[in-house]
Amino acid sequence: MDQRKIGHSDATVSAIGLGCMGMSDLYGATDRKESIAAIHEALEKQITLFDTGDFYGVGHNELLLREALGHRRDNAFIAVKFGMLRSPDGSWLGMDYRPQAIKNSLAYTLKRLDVDYVDLYQPARVDPTIPIEETVGVIADLIQAGYVKHIGLSEANAETVRRAHAVHPISWLQIEYSLFSRGIEMEILPTLRELGITLSAYGILSRGLLSGKWSKDRQGSLDSRTFSPRFQGENLDKNLALVESLRIIALEKNINVAQLAIAWVLSRGDDIIPLIGARKRTQLHDALSALEITFTDVELANIEVAVPPGAVIGTRYAANQMPILGVL
Repeated sequence: MDQRKIGHSDATVSAIGLGCMGMSDLYGATDRKESIAAIHEALEKQITLFDTGDFYGVGHNELLLREALGHRRDNAFIAVKFGMLRSPDGSWLGMDYRPQAIKNSLAYTLKRLDVDYVDLYQPARVDPTIPIEETVGVIADLIQAGYVKHIGLSEANAETVRRAHAVHPISWLQIEYSLFSRGIEMEILPTLRELGITLSAYGILSRGLLSGKWSKDRQGSLDSRTFSPRFQGENLDKNLALVESLRIIALEKNINVAQLAIAWVLSRGDDIIPLIGARKRTQLHDALSALEITFTDVELANIEVAVPPGAVIGTRYAANQMPILGVL
């Protein structure tokens, strides 16, 4: 497994990471046994990066990861998002990034994961009511205390990244990046490269649109995608047409659409680490296969023609969530 560096540190992780959210939340029914098997297979294939959040499944995801890792915790780089609030019925209640809330959240995370420290700790969103300098300062104190190794950010814009990095080195920014979501290329990605910050790319299959397996028949599936403009009505029709354009290129290369989409993100630079939201071992296989795929300049140009920047119809989140994202 190729390794990629985290920020300015000497720490490295596998070239792809396993995003564990879907094993507990948001994408419909889950299968505990298969989720654990997927984590075990990831470990066997030398994937070391595991991405979770204390609010995924209201703590379920951290407990699941603890069970699956077992005695192999030392083989895992655990990245944890925090700060989003949930009610007992699973609904969303906003965010809390007060200093005492951050410390409280980490205390519960350490207990659920049964670890002495987390490798990377990151606010899930930027709270407009609390200066990012204050949030980063609290995590820096937790680093000094030995409870955290690295600081990350999620869905922050370029200005916020600069302000945060001035307080304490930021190891990575986690933000959506895919053939269907390229807004970071204008300002955010150049800023990360200027500052030496790694990009942790999530949503690389655009929540399943780029899996090559989504169809019009699945419109209205009872999960979080029901509220996504990209999965609604005529938007979905137009976006699936883009997928079919990619399928032609993939077939010529004897790969599938998902492998093409993952390999494309991998090709964008060694400072980018794609997160694979694999809930099943079969999904993990596509990601592992993508590590072996390279593109010629002609193939990359054909992909660009098939899906030009901005071609996707509909925002990547529902309208009420867009104001707190780092980029459209």
